Amino acid sequence: MSNRQHFLLIGSICLMILLLTSCAPKMVTKADKFPLMYEEMPVSILLLPPINETTAADAKEYYSTTLQEPISFSGYYVFPYEVTSEVLKMEGIYDAELLKDLPVTKFREYFGADAVLFTTIKKWDISYIVIASNLTVSIDCELKSTKSEQVIWSYNGTVVIDLSGGGYGGSVAGLIVKSIVTAINTATADYVPYARVANYRAISSVPYGKYHKGYLQDKEQKIVEQRKQAQ
Repeated sequence: MSNRQHFLLIGSICLMILLLTSCAPKMVTKADKFPLMYEEMPVSILLLPPINETTAADAKEYYSTTLQEPISFSGYYVFPYEVTSEVLKMEGIYDAELLKDLPVTKFREYFGADAVLFTTIKKWDISYIVIASNLTVSIDCELKSTKSEQVIWSYNGTVVIDLSGGGYGGSVAGLIVKSIVTAINTATADYVPYARVANYRAISSVPYGKYHKGYLQDKEQKIVEQRKQAQ
């Protein structure tokens, strides 16, 4: 091998390593990412009605049924969502958009909550092109302290599911079958299970609460460092 070929080979290997490294997700510890969670150590969390930024009118209603359980399993006391919603409705508040700029210290006064969870439904839709279909659910989560009013945890959970009929060959008959299966899957798609998956992907990053056996023992647990999405 000539010197020129040798240098080209080394250059190619270095480029491959650089590309692989740049594509790999950056990892960060929970303690480094969410230090305020370990400083404030919230015990109770109040869930607000989700903010719906999609065109799916029923997304808010369906998504709200998936929130309480995963937060509870993470070791926090969660105020019953139905009760909280009814109290807010009695005050004439039906949308969390109306609460976004309200001092969250008020929730400490009214409910005794240590933190308030805001959730925003970013995507709740299906892209459909006859023989291919994708269902996407994307949720932004933000936890605010009722003591300091600071954001002490935030993360996004996204799931994309292929609803197409899979492999039926490249023949006309195969494409017809695939388009039929895709249409059926699209028409009968149930978003709720996928919303639960999206929740899991987001909430698995939250430091464990007081009622979890891993409480204060997960500081070095690594999670994916998410980039801030452009608005």
